[in-house]
Amino acid sequence: MDAGCPRLPDTVLFEIFLYLDHADVLSVGLVCQQWRAVARDEFLWKELFYRYYRVSRDVPRHPGAVSWYEEFQRLYDTIPCVEVQALKEHNDQVLHLSFSHSGCLFASCSKDCTVKIWSNELDISLQHSSNMRPYNWSYTQFSQFNSDDSLLLVSGVFVGPHNSSSGEIAVISMENFTLLSRVRNKPYDVFGCWLNETNLISGNLHRIGRITSCSVLWLNNAFQGIESENVNVVKRLFKIQNLNASTIRTVMVADCSRYDSPDLLLDYEEQLAASSPCPGFDLGSDSEEEGAKPRPPPEAAVQELPDVPAEHGLQQLFDGIMEGHGRPAMTDTELETKVAELFVRNRTKPPEPNLLPTDSNSKTKYLIFTTGCLTYSPHQIGIKRILPHQMTTAGPVLGEERRSDEFFDSLDHVIDIHGHIIGMGLSPDHRYLYVNSRAWPRDCVISDPMQPPPIAEEIDLHVFDLKTMKEVKRALRAHRAYTPNEECFFIFLDVSRDFVASGAEDRHGYIWDRHYNICLAKLQHDNVVNSVAFSPVEQELLLTASDDTTIKVWRSPRAMRIRQARRPRPRKLLFSWLLNQKS
Repeated sequence: MDAGCPRLPDTVLFEIFLYLDHADVLSVGLVCQQWRAVARDEFLWKELFYRYYRVSRDVPRHPGAVSWYEEFQRLYDTIPCVEVQALKEHNDQVLHLSFSHSGCLFASCSKDCTVKIWSNELDISLQHSSNMRPYNWSYTQFSQFNSDDSLLLVSGVFVGPHNSSSGEIAVISMENFTLLSRVRNKPYDVFGCWLNETNLISGNLHRIGRITSCSVLWLNNAFQGIESENVNVVKRLFKIQNLNASTIRTVMVADCSRYDSPDLLLDYEEQLAASSPCPGFDLGSDSEEEGAKPRPPPEAAVQELPDVPAEHGLQQLFDGIMEGHGRPAMTDTELETKVAELFVRNRTKPPEPNLLPTDSNSKTKYLIFTTGCLTYSPHQIGIKRILPHQMTTAGPVLGEERRSDEFFDSLDHVIDIHGHIIGMGLSPDHRYLYVNSRAWPRDCVISDPMQPPPIAEEIDLHVFDLKTMKEVKRALRAHRAYTPNEECFFIFLDVSRDFVASGAEDRHGYIWDRHYNICLAKLQHDNVVNSVAFSPVEQELLLTASDDTTIKVWRSPRAMRIRQARRPRPRKLLFSWLLNQKS
């Protein structure tokens, strides 16, 4: 302003600027040095931040933020919400996406029964396509690169004799795209996962009764062609009993060694006291205080049986029937469940206590999967430790020796979701587990395991701290699903350092900020969005896959500006008058 003009005090300017939105504040900051200084005031941008993003006032600023102004800019400018490319090489629904750890490649699976490998360059291009129909696959559904990106695990639905469907896992070499091995996988929605560079986990299911079964998890060597009688290509990891028509599905592995150096702490109090030591959590403990969940368990939970030896309970049950006291007042299904519960009480290997990693160098890993105890729809998360000696196929094929009465393995921890689980994903540091679920009615009671409760259209995105085994923050919401229980399918989510993204049945992908718990973007498709994937080296790049047969590529506004600046521009003709003369 001119030197002769009276200047408004900074406090008055501040009060005026509070009535402006962020764009107008930036504009008035160009007027003069005084206005610029007030327009960059921290208290002003703090107010603009909470007002614009509708963040609760008790949520502190991101621990990595330098200022409120820069934090406002981060959320405004670094969200991958600008569509830059649509890949249409698939000719049916695209079900899953996965990046290599280097971020240079990604794979896509589809109902067209192909797995496609793409090169992630300035413009994404198709590098290879493998058709799995010659191997009697119906479609491909999941893929995962091993830790050094030399191998790709591909999971699909296999059509067997008499049109029976099961699952199968294929391992493809990234060097020459050859098929190295195939492993059966039952049920098919176990998906499978890598345990380390050369060993992968698959599942098998054995029926014991009409609603009782046994899930066996196997460790497989990716190179099944090893010709040596002294080297195993497969070894049994765990054998777990399933009740009430439930099965183990959706396996994944979390690396415990990364818990003590997380990318982002989600507990605000823990952020403030990050330097203070945290008490360990004993997975083998039965303490209600340690195992407490953020909300009370549903009334539909299975009631505890009397604390009597399983053999005595079975004997009393059968003696009563044989002596003519009459059959207990229960259905065949209830009787089968009761017998299975009594049997498993004394035929399960107990969890080994105090096996939580005590230092960051621990090589212990967690096997995480969906399961249940009340009905066939997955409503619980099971967690089982994998110890270092179990991470190789060396040793007995049937696993470590056990006593004759230790027929099944017990779980180290179970998280009850009280709803149908339709997606899971780990944070990059493996500290937090994100879970998509569709809630059951609050006071529902399950009397028939083959008739699960109705599920909500709203999808809840829960967050669990795997170090404390407790839910943190409130569930994220925005996305929806519409299919009923018996048709419900998996919707894959992905987590980056600062964001979490998920597909939905409402034809959108969604992005939330992990720290502030707010939805930042909706990404449009023409049909159900089945899967999302952040680049592991650039969280401002996101892929979405949909039933509309396309893969969309999204980048942030900031990345778009950088990308356009790097593009070679056509050289200006210095002698443009020559063109004028010729014309």
